[in-house]
Amino acid sequence: MGLIQNILAVIVVLGLLVTFHEYGHFWVARRCGVKVLRFSIGFGKPLWSRYDRHGTEFVIAAIPLGGYVKMLDEREAPVPENQLDQAFNRKNVWQRIAIVFAGPLANFLLAIVAYWALFVVGTTTVSPVIGAVEPESPAAHAGLQSGHEITAVQGEKVSSWGEINLKLVSAIGESGELVLQARQDIDQSARDYRLPVDDYLVRQDPPQPLSTLGITPWQPEFPPVLGQVLDGEAAAEAGLRPGDRIKAVNGEPVDDWMQFVNIVRGNPGESLSLEIERDGQRQSMTLTPGRTTLETGVEIGYIGAGVEPVSWPEEYRREIRYGPVEAVGQAFSRTGEMTLLTLGAIRKMLVGLISPSNLSGPITIAQVAGDSARTGVEAFITFLAYLSISLGVLNLLPIPVLDGGHLLYYFIEAVRGRPVSEQVQAIGLRIGLALVGSLMLMALYFDLMRLW
Repeated sequence: MGLIQNILAVIVVLGLLVTFHEYGHFWVARRCGVKVLRFSIGFGKPLWSRYDRHGTEFVIAAIPLGGYVKMLDEREAPVPENQLDQAFNRKNVWQRIAIVFAGPLANFLLAIVAYWALFVVGTTTVSPVIGAVEPESPAAHAGLQSGHEITAVQGEKVSSWGEINLKLVSAIGESGELVLQARQDIDQSARDYRLPVDDYLVRQDPPQPLSTLGITPWQPEFPPVLGQVLDGEAAAEAGLRPGDRIKAVNGEPVDDWMQFVNIVRGNPGESLSLEIERDGQRQSMTLTPGRTTLETGVEIGYIGAGVEPVSWPEEYRREIRYGPVEAVGQAFSRTGEMTLLTLGAIRKMLVGLISPSNLSGPITIAQVAGDSARTGVEAFITFLAYLSISLGVLNLLPIPVLDGGHLLYYFIEAVRGRPVSEQVQAIGLRIGLALVGSLMLMALYFDLMRLW
């Protein structure tokens, strides 16, 4: 069932992103007087198609991993004399730039609309209160303590752990000090805490922004009660069910969920004697955790079960909501912030500060899309917005075969007064295909390694 949900989620996500991207090209092309021959969502054999009154064929194809807008163009096929004025290649350079740029722009606009909707409807998060500070860590040296609520990172206000993580990830590679503002009580004013760092998060795979600083977020105690049990995994095979409370493992009492998790993780493939409470009755059973390997190469135990959710205390809950007008500015701000974060990540990956294994391909995208869909509408829309921004940024990279490569040629043409030669474009096309193909293969490789 999870696999089907992942597939459906990624089809929905990619379908929306591709549709908006290609519609951007389509809409501006029509406004510039270019005849659009086909608007296709997906590649391969058409599953559905129809023509509009302008003669454009709209297609939904069998392979839902992209799409394209095919325009009238003398470079691709002969154009009738009476339609030459509608050919893409006959338009002036600024019209061609507008048509090409419209695709990525549509992705940024989609992200803005998604964030605007979230800010208007409102989101509920938990306040970023520190639960524990590791001794001798950067946080401890700075004076941060359990109970402090972080209010700003590097001078920028934050209201959730998600925002804090984004700010910290953007600081990858920095040395010197990270400045966090925090307060002991909601009625007190915040003060600066300067955390010493050296090559912060460099080549960590994956980055651990909070634990590297020695900070553990506060969370309520989770009793050792199962909330979900996955079919076919070790917990289900042992006979565990949702609602079961773990009382003891190998005769040792278990008081909270993380204690049970640590026992499971530390005993891959080893038989554990459990004592559980079910419907008020105590039962004994044997559980043998499966084995899984982290990206660091460490093998841990895994049983395919999750904890029963608990309610956060009201004083730790924060609702973020804006009026329709104010939300516009917030949406633009968040989109700009995520765009800069993506560009920064690409730059740092190129110079070796971020491991290339952080690249994600279709398998990881499908998993994250499915997980966000199961988590709720808010998580799904947030993921959709970020993926839309990533698609827009990647398409603007100056690599031939991408929109950014075409824009590079057109800007050169605008400066020189004549087009880039077909020979140069052909060489660029081969280089671009090699680069994009290599990136796709790397992303797929790392996807498969994560699964393995």
